[in-house]
Amino acid sequence: MAHTRSGPVRSEAARRSILAAAAEIFAERGYDHLTIEGIASRAGVGKQTIYRWWSSKSDIVAECLLERSLLPDELTLPDTGDLRRDLTAWLRSIAAIMDGGQGEALMRSLIAAATENAEIGRRLRDSLADADSLAGRLASAAGTEPHLTADTPFAELSEALVGAIVLRVLSRSPLHDAVIDRLLTATLGPSRP
Repeated sequence: MAHTRSGPVRSEAARRSILAAAAEIFAERGYDHLTIEGIASRAGVGKQTIYRWWSSKSDIVAECLLERSLLPDELTLPDTGDLRRDLTAWLRSIAAIMDGGQGEALMRSLIAAATENAEIGRRLRDSLADADSLAGRLASAAGTEPHLTADTPFAELSEALVGAIVLRVLSRSPLHDAVIDRLLTATLGPSRP
């Protein structure tokens, strides 16, 4: 006897269309003008299709971020072979997003979605721990920076760095170059001459 799935069947084409529509509208008009109705219209689906899979626009934005369909160039950690330089560029890019009109809303949306939806929170944490992520990059640089050794807890170190960014977002504290330098010294150790 064949096993039948209960509940709504999630169309991959519809899902991708919804995420693409959300990313496009966000890029064009910003988070504040992003609506479920607008996403549904652009994606060519009904609002009920969206609500079947996501409970809010924050959830959709979080999924767009996690799948790198929203701000992929700005949020991707560069890889030039110099971890300190790459982290500096990445943090400056995040600071620029936060300083932009929509950046704070975007970051708060991600935090809210992760708080409200355990699955998004798990996916966010997992995305930080995979080999191409921050933890993976820290691990690959073991021995090249003072605080990075083979026994460094890389996942926890990446969580601490991301936690500092989240705290800055929540407290509306800017991520200036001096703050970035201090974060990198705490994470990597002092710069080598």
